[in-house]
Amino acid sequence: MPPKLSASQDDLELFRSRLENIIDQRHPLVRLARLIDWRVFEERFGALYAEAAGRPALPTRLMVALHLLKHMDGLSDEAICARYLDSPYVQAFCGETHFQHTLPLDRSSMTRWRKRIGAERMEALLAETLVAAERGGAVAETHYERVTIDTTVQPKAVTHPTDSKLLHSGIETLARMARRHGITLRQSYRRVARYARQEAARLHHGGKRREAEARVRKLRTWLGRLARDITRKIAGNAEAKAAFAETLGLINRLLRQKRSDRGADKLYSLHAPEVECIGKGKARTRFEFGVKVSIATTNAAAPGGQFVLGMQSRPGNPYDGHTLAGQIEQVERITGVAVARAYVDRGYRGHGVEAEGRKIFISRQKRGITPTIRRELRRRAAIEPVIGHMKTDGHLGRNFLLGVDGDAINAVLAGAGHNLRLLRRWLIRLLCALVAWLSAARPSPDLRLRNSKVA
Repeated sequence: MPPKLSASQDDLELFRSRLENIIDQRHPLVRLARLIDWRVFEERFGALYAEAAGRPALPTRLMVALHLLKHMDGLSDEAICARYLDSPYVQAFCGETHFQHTLPLDRSSMTRWRKRIGAERMEALLAETLVAAERGGAVAETHYERVTIDTTVQPKAVTHPTDSKLLHSGIETLARMARRHGITLRQSYRRVARYARQEAARLHHGGKRREAEARVRKLRTWLGRLARDITRKIAGNAEAKAAFAETLGLINRLLRQKRSDRGADKLYSLHAPEVECIGKGKARTRFEFGVKVSIATTNAAAPGGQFVLGMQSRPGNPYDGHTLAGQIEQVERITGVAVARAYVDRGYRGHGVEAEGRKIFISRQKRGITPTIRRELRRRAAIEPVIGHMKTDGHLGRNFLLGVDGDAINAVLAGAGHNLRLLRRWLIRLLCALVAWLSAARPSPDLRLRNSKVA
């Protein structure tokens, strides 16, 4: 069912103070809540709920606010739920009128809500952060015409993949599923597999590669035996076949793959098979395991900072130039402003997306460069600190959400969280400037005392 509209509870809350009478109205979260139009989300997400079916859903503002705060401060689902109970400012941001002593949702409610909304509709959160920044004076609509676009890697929450680790994980997974479905195995190989994985790691570290590879071959043999044993024993059970289908498909794919395999055929994680190996040429990390993400920011330095205008996850590790058209389309869809100039690095050469009224400028380009364009090209590198802040302060540095949809949702919410961090800092600066101006305009107490004595 759709979320119920909040009813007035003044009669029931006669002996409790309202939050607006307790909290400081100048707090950044209170001022930030006033800038956001929460009705936009109810109109956008209202069609996802069925009328007169199921129990009433949680308030849309509550779920949107929790996700915005989570990605603004880089918290987990558990941490933001705990902060909701601790902070009256968080509850005011979520739309509560009185302080709540119990949590109105479960942590898993956030996971189910993300699945219901989906990545495409999550763009409404990113769009509203930009509209709120416009209302607060942190950015103007003219800043959307000239953008900077770049790509980075959004790492997944997986460990560094090795053959021994993957094979041992496959043995553990199959043995656990067999026990859950009541399948008696000839041998589970769990104890010997754990010892073989430890020995392989020790021998690799000691430089004894041939002995280590022998342990890896043993692990591969045991995993193959286990998979064939389970396949034989579930042959006549349709329910068990359906339960094991996906896992056995991944195990067979793992057993077939070779060291020389590349691209989508290579499996790096059993619990996240969509993970890709992407090399970005970094000295500290030669390869990163996750998904490529395209990012668009304002090129000009807006009063509030460099805002994120669009973010997209791009599975399949495409060439950067092939992501440019889709990224510009997303920016124009979110902002409603046509992009006049886009600034990119040399990895976008050969993009072929220039159109009438739109120009793409690449780093170190010499032709058709005016002093203004040269200055804006120099500002292209300013997108790198934005990416760094989203990775350290937000969740772009490690994605814990499941599947390809989780990659897309996390990328969009990371951009929304970055915009809210900038907007919060902008509101604090405005408040400090106002206090300083009032202090300078008002005479000091000593001066007022002297003037009264003279009079």
